[in-house]
Amino acid sequence: MELLFVVLAGIIIGLLGRYLFPLRDTHGALLVPALGAGSAAILWEVLTWAGLPYDGGWIWVITLVLTAAIVAVVTPLLGRRRRDRDRAQLSALLSPKARTN
Repeated sequence: MELLFVVLAGIIIGLLGRYLFPLRDTHGALLVPALGAGSAAILWEVLTWAGLPYDGGWIWVITLVLTAAIVAVVTPLLGRRRRDRDRAQLSALLSPKARTN
């Protein structure tokens, strides 16, 4: 049951990350919430396997803080990389070499 709440918290963190960081128009609406959910679930399971009790407070704090950190690092990176690739593709398509047929 706790894993369900952790995944839900990861989705909420991902939604916050989606709307707090710029360049959200460069990726899908569910990508960052899915990243938050997946990160939270994996972190929770790893910490459970490491021996932290699921009803303790530290597993919650570590999972949610690391999930927020992952979302905070990856979300702007996704936006910048997509923007740069889009610009490179546009310039390649608009170059004179692409027009010669």
